[in-house]
Amino acid sequence: MQATRLRHWVIGDVHGCHASLLKLLALLPTRDHLVFCGDVIRRDGVIEASMHLVWDLVCFGRATWLRGNHEQALLDALQAGDGSGTALSHQWLHRLNQLPLLYRADGWCATHAGFNSAGEPDLSIREPFWETYDGRHGRVVIGHTPRPAVERHQRIVLIDTGAVYGGLLSAYCPETDAVVQVQGQRSQEPFPRSADLDRVPALLSGDEITC
Repeated sequence: MQATRLRHWVIGDVHGCHASLLKLLALLPTRDHLVFCGDVIRRDGVIEASMHLVWDLVCFGRATWLRGNHEQALLDALQAGDGSGTALSHQWLHRLNQLPLLYRADGWCATHAGFNSAGEPDLSIREPFWETYDGRHGRVVIGHTPRPAVERHQRIVLIDTGAVYGGLLSAYCPETDAVVQVQGQRSQEPFPRSADLDRVPALLSGDEITC
């Protein structure tokens, strides 16, 4: 999808942090286009306020909502008949089916987790993409793997800063390299999690700049 506005803000994994999302939106320019990088949905798969809010932004033309692995999981469950038969389920089955996997703009793109070896968006890929990406899609802005801060690498920008774990909810502007952040919801699980810190390979750390 080609951008029609001059500037964009790519927003990391919301995971149902509705109050944090409202605070973040209040800080962002109202004329810029928002790109939600997937996993707007709560981690337990419940349809709730953040999903309704982002869908409203999509309907008003202010935002693009990309599909994440949690949206895909809910979509799969609805297609399998889990909770089917209610108006809400049918409504969200239709909506989730419309979510794109990729947003393209001038010199950069956004997708939830990265690309597979065939160059197609992959909703759960991690190390294989980080280690082999050759720049064919320009600079790629992704979420999916929580980090303590937004990380800018030569060809990849990681913007999931663990809002659902008590980290930050982040928005990144590819045109200006600016970052806007608000506090995420508090969690009993410590953040940053050691498992996520260990995921980004040493190959990327050489050109890492954290905000």
